[in-house]
This record gives sequence, structure tokens and C-alpha cells, in this order.
Amino acid sequence: MSGWIIALIIIALIVVIGVWIIGIYNSLVGMRNRVGNGWSQIDVLLKQRADLIPNLVETVKGYAGHESAVFTQVTQARAGALAAASDPNATLEQRAAAEQQLSNAMVNLRATAEAYPDLKANQNFMNLQDQLRQIEDKIAYARQFYNDVVLKYNNRIMQVPTNIIAGMFHFVPAQYFAADEQSRQVPQVNFTNPGVPQVRF
Repeated sequence: MSGWIIALIIIALIVVIGVWIIGIYNSLVGMRNRVGNGWSQIDVLLKQRADLIPNLVETVKGYAGHESAVFTQVTQARAGALAAASDPNATLEQRAAAEQQLSNAMVNLRATAEAYPDLKANQNFMNLQDQLRQIEDKIAYARQFYNDVVLKYNNRIMQVPTNIIAGMFHFVPAQYFAADEQSRQVPQVNFTNPGVPQVRF
């Protein structure tokens, strides 16, 4: 076999391998971007929930203004959640812990509201409840989407031979947003059924 034929074969092999590497790399980039987009959707919804809380607190204050400790707890917990959300170095575990603190504060706010029947009939209060419920539904879907794309991405970078390319280009596993339900679900505030706690994160 002449030298130029051997050279062509070698060049063809290099091209094939190069195309294969580029294809896998682009696929991993696309999956990683989907993970980032999935988390962004959750993040936006969590912030929307946080934006509703001041209005909720002010509404409750109108009927239970002397419950200052509860309002302080909610305000501080909300500030902690927003601080964790704005910290680029915060992990999902840290975000979850901050959101759990906010959830606990919301439980206390709900317990306070239960003592005021007129508050539960307030139209503004009912509207806030509906908005929180809608956000909860959206977060439930966003969490499922995020964890699904994380699973696919993590499987992809761990499977042979894709793991070779993933290692070469430093693709790392993504974290699930799927700790215990108590700490991960967005709070659902239900003020229509006295005596039955309904706040979850």
C-alpha cells in the first residue's frame, strides 16, 4: 500500500474522530444549558414567591398588628432566602436551608392568621393565597423538569465513551433540587381550613 493511501486513511480517521468529539461536546453543552435553564425557572419562581410575602405580611398586620415577633421572623427569613438566591457561590443545599427557614416562618404566620376569621375573608388575602397556589403548581412542574434534565445530563457524562470527552472538557455532575419534600417544595398557604397546617416548602 502506497504511502499516500496510508496518509489519506490516517487523515480520514482523524476527521472522523474529530467530528465524533465535536458531536459529543456539543451534545453535552446543550444538555448542560438545559440544566441551567431548568434551574433558572425555579429560581425565578422562588423570587416571585418571595415578592408576594411583604404584601401578605402587611395584610396580616392589618388584623394582627401586635404579633410583631411573627412578622420579624418572616421578614428575616425572607431576607435570608433572597441573600442566598443572590449569592453566586451558594449551593443548592444552602438555598434549600434558607428556603426552609422561610417556610418555617410562613407556618407561624399562617397560625397567626388562623386566629382572625375576618382576615381569612379579606379579598386581598384570598388573592394572595391564589397567587401562592399558582406559583406552587409552577414550581412543582419546574422542579420535575429540572431534575429530569439533571438525570439525563449526569447519566450522559458518566456513560462510556461520553465520559472520556466529559472528563477532557471538565463537565461535572449537576446537583438535584430534590431533597426532602419538607425543605424543597414551595409553601402552599391555605387559610381556609382552620386547624390543619397547610404550609410546605
